[in-house]
Amino acid sequence: QGIATLAAEGLGAATLIDLDRALDRLAGERPRPARLVEARFFGGLTVEEAATVLESSPRTVKRDWAFARAWLLRELGLPGS
Repeated sequence: QGIATLAAEGLGAATLIDLDRALDRLAGERPRPARLVEARFFGGLTVEEAATVLESSPRTVKRDWAFARAWLLRELGLPGS
């Protein structure tokens, strides 16, 4: 739900702008999770692929993904936050 639902339903222009702004804020606070969101959400990478690209372990990617997802859901005021 949340971010995955947005992808499935298609993002509206306003939501895309909100997501972009939230990602900018996340990148300012936590660059690695922000890069991960870009790799997974926009690039469609799996956990393993993202771990390779970001030179992290799959465990770190999973932890960063959980953090980034919760952070973005909260920032965007979406269900699941």
